[in-house]
Amino acid sequence: MTDHTPDPAQSASLDAKPSGQPSTPGKPAKAKKEENFFVFLVKLVLVVLAFRSFIFAPFNIPSESMLPRLENGDYLLASKWSYGFSRYSLPLSVPLIPGRIFARQPDRGDVVIFKAPPFNDTDYIKRVIGLPGDQIQVTGGVLHINGAAVPKVRVADAVIPEVGNTRCYHPAFERRAADGSPTCQYPRYRETLPGGVSYYVLDFGPYAYRPDPTFDPDNTGVYIVPEGHFFAMGDNRDNSMDSRFPAVPGGGIGIVPQENLVGKAQIMMFSTNGTASWFKPWTWLTATRWSRIGSTI
Repeated sequence: MTDHTPDPAQSASLDAKPSGQPSTPGKPAKAKKEENFFVFLVKLVLVVLAFRSFIFAPFNIPSESMLPRLENGDYLLASKWSYGFSRYSLPLSVPLIPGRIFARQPDRGDVVIFKAPPFNDTDYIKRVIGLPGDQIQVTGGVLHINGAAVPKVRVADAVIPEVGNTRCYHPAFERRAADGSPTCQYPRYRETLPGGVSYYVLDFGPYAYRPDPTFDPDNTGVYIVPEGHFFAMGDNRDNSMDSRFPAVPGGGIGIVPQENLVGKAQIMMFSTNGTASWFKPWTWLTATRWSRIGSTI
């Protein structure tokens, strides 16, 4: 029996891999790929948060306080830079911004989104009526600014389909369209503020509901807007809890600090009448108010 010692050169050639054969990926490469995907997700979230905080953010309209311009079920985009930035510009109102930076005062007539007093935790949308130093009063349903009556001209009634998320304020306003479908027909007026901004408002007259018999929002005292604040009202004057009412949870908002401003309503992104069902995809189209999409506010 002979003892054979392998040749070192031969052994090395047996261990070597054929040239051109790709190496098998190992665990480090897979871990690197997962890490890159995680980094991508983090960057994506940061970009979205930055966009929503400082450029545009979506908001929905859950009530009829801004009829006839804004309807229940509207979704709009608000510019976040219009009035500067504060903690309320950030998600969850994280207190990372002291006070208000790049501040700019809104103009009369602007439709604004803000955190509603007293708790400053709910987004409201109203129209700016009064600025610092202004004296605001409502007499006989007519708005007065600094002692002068704001022109209020009767125009054609607002006709709004009564379907899904929309119900008539009072049976006296119920009507039928030519095709027999139910509608709400409301008395509509055009107001023109000092400076020329004009818009439509609703006035329900004797059908207005007064939850507090001791206070008539159509006949108020004089409100003086303090520095750094604004006076806001809904266009649906008899169905809006606004600066005419004291700030209480779930009720009025009082005169609002400008620091609470979140953004300026700019464009209608989407609108639905509330009849869509998740389980009936065709209703997603029939429920959409196509004519409202893309309109400016």
